[in-house]
Amino acid sequence: MTKNTPLTDRFEQHRDHLRGVAYRMLGSLPEADDALQEAWIRVSRADPDEVENMRGWLTTVVARVCLNLLRSRTRRREESLEAGALPDPVVSPSSELQPEDEALLADSVGLALFIVLDTLSPAERLAFVLHDTFGLPFDEIAPIVGRSSEAARQLASRARRRVRSADVPTPDADVAAQRRVVDAFFRAARQGDFEGLLRVLDPDVVLRSDFGPRRQLAPPVVRGAEAVARNARDIPGAELLPVLINGMAGVVVIVKGQPISMMGFTVRGNRVVEIDAIADPERVSRLVSPVLGTEGTP
Repeated sequence: MTKNTPLTDRFEQHRDHLRGVAYRMLGSLPEADDALQEAWIRVSRADPDEVENMRGWLTTVVARVCLNLLRSRTRRREESLEAGALPDPVVSPSSELQPEDEALLADSVGLALFIVLDTLSPAERLAFVLHDTFGLPFDEIAPIVGRSSEAARQLASRARRRVRSADVPTPDADVAAQRRVVDAFFRAARQGDFEGLLRVLDPDVVLRSDFGPRRQLAPPVVRGAEAVARNARDIPGAELLPVLINGMAGVVVIVKGQPISMMGFTVRGNRVVEIDAIADPERVSRLVSPVLGTEGTP
């Protein structure tokens, strides 16, 4: 995308939106960027002169690329809520979301929704994301999935039921209040205050941990306040960098100048209802380097 052409300008005008579509479809920031590159190759070979709705047309091009990527995955996270595999979160400074991050997240309520989306079939995911998140009509979704408009509607309906049955928690809207709860969690963990941890944890709290290729140091999914509290350990010498993780309060854990893990918190009713932890240092470094402003060193 180096030539200064009207088509290039129009693609760049919608880039943030298109990256948001790809991210929601794929749950991976590198794959989202790859999808945009492939979409541009397709767009540059087409003749868009008669396109009346450029944003809608580009959205369908990106969606087709994403659908192919979803179908070609050799391993889909079946029942991902129990597998411990977490999608890429969007990490932002602790003060506020950046404009490009807002486009990525759309109306996301955190990583939990992405985990549920991973249990859908590619066609269900596409129909749900394009219609329920980005408002694309079913008669435009139908050709992408090779179905009738009514069949596309049914795909989205099945996906919607799956999402609702998963009871994805809606976080408290006040991020500052979320941060106070997260700070109380870490304060209690550092002091070894078991009762203090129980006060900030919902009785049915869920902790999901993704260790990447490393040997798992703990169960990938831990449920219940007492079990999660027992897994809350202080790391000597660790610095906790406050960040937003998919728009909600979170932290990056830094040891000896290197980010080693990150934790996103879902706070509802002033209690932690979900914790999503990524403990793969290489992946964490990649995800947080834009916030740190370096290649992973504060």
